[in-house]
Amino acid sequence: MDNKIDLRIEAKKLRKKLPMKEISSEIVKLLRKNKIYLNAKNVMLFYPTKFEIDLRELLNDDKNFYLPRVNGDNLEVCPFSSNTPLIKSSLGINEPATIQIDPKILDVVIVPALMTDKNGYRLGYGGGFYDRFIKNNNFTTICPIPKELTVDSLPVEEFDEKIDYIISF
Repeated sequence: MDNKIDLRIEAKKLRKKLPMKEISSEIVKLLRKNKIYLNAKNVMLFYPTKFEIDLRELLNDDKNFYLPRVNGDNLEVCPFSSNTPLIKSSLGINEPATIQIDPKILDVVIVPALMTDKNGYRLGYGGGFYDRFIKNNNFTTICPIPKELTVDSLPVEEFDEKIDYIISF
């Protein structure tokens, strides 16, 4: 099983069996001890779908938070707080109904993944949104992932971008 389609299917199956609430809570604790996160002022999170890491507890921290919004092939950066109105996208993801800002403001982007590997690569959902976003901007990337979804090596294509830090529990 070494192609991305099979790996995505396997990762989605496996994560349904994991205690994601507990894992999310532990990853939040690890992030709150991470120097990169601690020193960041402007942080982009992702809004969790079912069975994803949920980092919304971080919204209590003294930082400016943002969420991505899909626009065509690109991600827009939109301010976010616990009372920001959300709209369900065509991809079924909750996105903020706020005005986009310049991504250059971001210090840290927390990137979702289905799997990661020991080389710093991630397996996303297949749209390439984050790879394009990372390539075209300059910020530190962190990927939270259950340890069960970290493998030695993932198939890598020329457009895949490495993640700076992987945090797992």
